[in-house]
Amino acid sequence: MTEPIDIYTDNFQVSTGPFGCTLNFLASNPTPPAPGTSPQITRLATVRTSLEHLKLITFLLRNQIRAYEDQSGVTIQIPVQVLNSLRISPEDWDAFWKKT
Repeated sequence: MTEPIDIYTDNFQVSTGPFGCTLNFLASNPTPPAPGTSPQITRLATVRTSLEHLKLITFLLRNQIRAYEDQSGVTIQIPVQVLNSLRISPEDWDAFWKKT
């Protein structure tokens, strides 16, 4: 039996299709890129799963993060620049994290 993979990732890619989803977990280069060049990114792992499984994972992760924030008394902040770069409006972000 192979050993489980233990990695730290700071980037990701998601692609979905009618039959499933592919999640690529990536790491950025520890040294800054030269001016005018793109940052170097290394693919560390690829996970393929069904859309049903992806939706369940998303739901469970959201609940875990909410529980952590409630228990620790902190709110994990995401900079507006990050949301903007991912084309996530503040209204959509707040609606997703709103407690019902």
